[in-house]
Amino acid sequence: MSLFDQKALLMSIHPFDLLGERMIEKLMTQMDIAYYPKETVLIAPRVRAESLYIIIKGIVNETIEGELQNVYGERDSFDANSLIYGNTQSTFSVAEDLICYCLPKESFLNLLQDVEPFQNYFMQDFITKHQNLKERQHQNELTPFMVSRVDEIYLHTPCIVDASQSIKESLKVMMEKNANVMLVDNAGHMGIVTDSNLRERVLLVDKSTNDPVGDIATYGLITIERSDFLFNALLLFTKHGIMRLVVVEGEKVVGILEQLDLLSHFANHTHLIVASIERSSSIEELENTQRSLNYLVRSLTSKGVRVRYISKLVSELNAKVYRKVFEMVVPQKLHSQCALIVMGSEGRGEQILRTDQDNALIIRDGADEAEFEPYMIRFNAYLIRLGFPKCSGNVMVSNPYWRQSVSGYKTMISQWVETLNEDALRSLSIFLDATCVAGDEKLLGTCRDYIREHFEGRSDVLAHLAKAALAFDTPLSLFSGFVLGHAGHESELDIKKGGIFAIVHGVRILALEYKIECTNTTERIKELNNAGLFDKRFASELIEAYDTLLGIRLRSMLSQKQQSEEQNYVNPKLFSKTDRDLLKDAFKIVNTFKKFLTYHFHLGMVV
Repeated sequence: MSLFDQKALLMSIHPFDLLGERMIEKLMTQMDIAYYPKETVLIAPRVRAESLYIIIKGIVNETIEGELQNVYGERDSFDANSLIYGNTQSTFSVAEDLICYCLPKESFLNLLQDVEPFQNYFMQDFITKHQNLKERQHQNELTPFMVSRVDEIYLHTPCIVDASQSIKESLKVMMEKNANVMLVDNAGHMGIVTDSNLRERVLLVDKSTNDPVGDIATYGLITIERSDFLFNALLLFTKHGIMRLVVVEGEKVVGILEQLDLLSHFANHTHLIVASIERSSSIEELENTQRSLNYLVRSLTSKGVRVRYISKLVSELNAKVYRKVFEMVVPQKLHSQCALIVMGSEGRGEQILRTDQDNALIIRDGADEAEFEPYMIRFNAYLIRLGFPKCSGNVMVSNPYWRQSVSGYKTMISQWVETLNEDALRSLSIFLDATCVAGDEKLLGTCRDYIREHFEGRSDVLAHLAKAALAFDTPLSLFSGFVLGHAGHESELDIKKGGIFAIVHGVRILALEYKIECTNTTERIKELNNAGLFDKRFASELIEAYDTLLGIRLRSMLSQKQQSEEQNYVNPKLFSKTDRDLLKDAFKIVNTFKKFLTYHFHLGMVV
């Protein structure tokens, strides 16, 4: 390798790319290139680290007491911690003949002292490291979604009137302040009056303008803190189908955020998709709106928006589609007699690109179940037309098994808990993630309460459920050339089985144990932290690891020409160095979480 090639290689490796060209040249005079044969032990508890190793070619395994912790390949470096702290619990041994740079300990420590960004990379904790790496990954296209806050955008001055004032007097105040809406203070209970309130509650019913303005206000304001992210404001606009948000600072109203101002700031087409869904009166019109969703996902992903934010936005849009199809298909008189629910990843608000449908219908006791059959068959057919694939396991409202009365679901839940075979476990797991998207959500609440009653004090059953989170090995050996997955995937790993499933399922069962109602995995982790089960640091690490796994999977899926049943398989050799670093760290957290589950549920004693 020429000096030019060595220099180019070093400057392409993070964090050495943070160093200037002259410093790289100086560093090269201090480094040696070394060769180590297979099975050489480079660093161990009794073998002191004397250099930082930067791999040119070969593989090194890191183990603790014989258990594989990490695998290092081309362009990886190790072990800074051994040099910084003077000791290690890990053993670093050569798995494939190694050619590497060796940077002496003294030179490395001097570099840490002299170059702050270099020091920060090696000294920062897991969460900070992940956030910095992700920011670096998108530094050339850092999105305003991630950095802009509500108080950075233009906010309209609030026009606040007392509820006892007449409509006429209030309108005069509104005109004087050149406001589009007015807020109504009714003894501390705040409402809002918009143009639609004036049309529907004054003009169309010939109401006197001398009547109190409090009579026509809409109460139950949707608010957002001025320090919150603008992306969360976009989520609220999308979820509630509103045109403005009331901005608050604590209990105080500080401004009005108009949807048009927000959309001008973001310049994306989310509002057009929402408007198209709302206006659609036929399945053909809805079909046109679905083509925009994939474009939206690609656009937000390319701008570096975190997957959990994208999934929330897409879930809100999908819920609007479900609701619109439901309204198209089911007669109005039946809407209050049932609850349409989505389950699995859709229920958790974590499905971005469409996978199998997982939906069900809960029918009020006493209603005619047979009356819903033709509507539900048509409902599933419409969803398939809109790009929601048919469920291979037939978990759909067209299947009578997933279209029952409240009493019917209670019977099924009892059977699931009693048998706990593979099918029962699968059914119970997806039902635990159920979210109501149309109809009467109280029906779902009744079924949820029934589930919690069945698990009250049943630590043995919870342990049996939790054990499924350990069903798949964490693929930390992904760079060692092992055969991963089944035939045809020798160079790939299943990122869902390898990491995502363990977090989703483990957190799901913990949420059941702690009677947590939310279904989103990230929100469940936060609630478990609030309940004292996780400390804040580990909760943050788990959220960061989960976000990393979802992000890598999404980018892999978007790179595929067409979606397939095998979209969870990814090829780590095609990843950037940053993604490989992120993935290795995420898998470490998955392993830590599995150990936590084993200890918490005493899984070593579960057969």
